[in-house]
Amino acid sequence: MPAPVIIERFDSKEISESKDNPSVDLIYMIMNTEDYATAKGLMASTIPAKFGDLFLDDYHIVHQGNGVWEGTARYVKWKSESQYSFDTGGGTQHVTQSIANVGKYSASGFTAPDFFGAIGVTDDRVEGTDVTVPVFNFTETHYIPNLLVTGAYKLLLFNLTGKVNGATFKGFAKGEVLFLGASGSKRGLDDWEITFRFAASPNVAGLSLGSITGIAKEGWQYLWVRFIDDEDTTAKALIKRPVSAYVEQVYSYGDFSGLGIGV
Repeated sequence: MPAPVIIERFDSKEISESKDNPSVDLIYMIMNTEDYATAKGLMASTIPAKFGDLFLDDYHIVHQGNGVWEGTARYVKWKSESQYSFDTGGGTQHVTQSIANVGKYSASGFTAPDFFGAIGVTDDRVEGTDVTVPVFNFTETHYIPNLLVTGAYKLLLFNLTGKVNGATFKGFAKGEVLFLGASGSKRGLDDWEITFRFAASPNVAGLSLGSITGIAKEGWQYLWVRFIDDEDTTAKALIKRPVSAYVEQVYSYGDFSGLGIGV
């Protein structure tokens, strides 16, 4: 018997037009084999994962006899029932500089030194304090066709975890969104249910720390301040004076369009 072959039938692409449930059937003929596994393997390796904007829903093969099988693959609209959640509980950040000093008080006979906004100054360090900063945590749950969740896609999710958006994403500017990772589950041949987790922190510009002005940083960049020992001659006291600020990139950028959930 000649080698098994598969061809698409002349009357394939049977289209059903519907506003909510369009579908198309691709019909194939598999010849020169009586073996079910061989016929099924040819069908699975030939049919595409998508047909236009439609996704593969299922396929089946029927034995016609004499080494001939008929295979049908059905493509339907991806029915996504996505879910969204968010919270603005905020995050905690350790800061050593205030936005502004709004008052200083001293005992009788003493003058309160000017620490230029440094917080918790001791003889040898600037202790700082923990403050709540705006962080917008949000999740999106999407139902993704099984054939799209390949090993390569899972690797992409792994590689994008811990990255920040390299372009505008979900209404946030470049550098504001951190991808915290994704978790997925599925049953049998059903779609994958994948939950994507993000945290957004605002970019800032024109920030001032003491006499240091014009500071700009993206939401997930790290800002730190260098202090030097100085003297407040009015108060006759040694102080820690902020003299320079540094903005560090601690997260790499990623292309979030690869997640496949829109931008």
